[in-house]
Amino acid sequence: MATVGLTGVSKSYGKIQAVRDLSVDIADGEFFVILGPSGAGKTTTLKAVAGLVDIDGGSVTIGGTDVTAVEPYHRNVAMAFESYALYPQKTVSENLASPLKSGRTGKYTEEQQTERIKQVTTTLGINHLLKRFPRELSNGQRQRVALGRVLVRPADIYLLDEPLSHLDAKLRAAMRAELKQLGSMSNTTTIYVTHDYQEALALGDRIAVMREGALVQIGTPDEIWRTPADTFVAKALGQPEINILDGVVDGGRITLGDGSFDVPVPAGVEVATGDRVRVGLRPCDLHVDPAGPLRGTVQLAERLGRNVELTVGIGDEQFIVLASGREGVDEGAAVAMTVADADVHVFAAGEGDTPRLAQQRDLEAAR
Repeated sequence: MATVGLTGVSKSYGKIQAVRDLSVDIADGEFFVILGPSGAGKTTTLKAVAGLVDIDGGSVTIGGTDVTAVEPYHRNVAMAFESYALYPQKTVSENLASPLKSGRTGKYTEEQQTERIKQVTTTLGINHLLKRFPRELSNGQRQRVALGRVLVRPADIYLLDEPLSHLDAKLRAAMRAELKQLGSMSNTTTIYVTHDYQEALALGDRIAVMREGALVQIGTPDEIWRTPADTFVAKALGQPEINILDGVVDGGRITLGDGSFDVPVPAGVEVATGDRVRVGLRPCDLHVDPAGPLRGTVQLAERLGRNVELTVGIGDEQFIVLASGREGVDEGAAVAMTVADADVHVFAAGEGDTPRLAQQRDLEAAR
């Protein structure tokens, strides 16, 4: 186990700046998730920790030691890439044993290697595949073997680059649970890169949301979900995506759309009458309620298993509501909804990504 520190790390590829002045401290034993879209600089950040890229500026420390100029071989990190990267000519057992037979892990005896492989393969559910070759495995099984080859090696840091991206939805959910279990069992510092907000929320002790090479916000899953730093972070978490509506402050309310409906100004948000703002309402926070103040018409109803995704029109605005499948709301029907004051997110007015007006202290006030 070890701490990880990045200070002012920058990396460019020609005219493209992949990482810009990135600084973060990761605690010993922490499961730290970097969340962001393709091209945000997530993998480059991971490679900077591993020593697989030469950074242009800044420093990297592991366990308090500056490793910026240290070769990857001597950093004692284990990394799983998005691709499986298995030896096709070796069996599953031989693939898993390879990290234990070289480098800093070469001190392990055959008996110790067998025990280590048994422990990891049992947890991952691949202990019955040890004699097979990669070509004889499904994609999900290959992914588990690739993960196992990383986890079987005792290391100070685990670096996981979108290890579940090639799996189907059901297997991804199962593997999320297994990774959570492995993280708590090994207590090894882990940096996990993903573009999937569900993985980030389920796995991370803390989440760093990344955009265009820079960290936008770092916090616990609860903090990131309840108090997104700007509209980019708010839209990065949640499916369906958060509704963003333009509004005008009128006393203690915010009038939205053409003025046919409004929401309260949450506690702690400092605004004045006449101020223009943007309001975020998560579909899961809008609840169908016959006595609700928000009244509109269902334009589209899409059943998603237990839930129904409703497209609701109120005045000249249209937004998404995630309702229970038992609500029995059909297309063309009138619907009334309510939203808790604490679930109203207020952002600055403007185009593009605008910052949140409510401060971090509002999280405690909302509880």
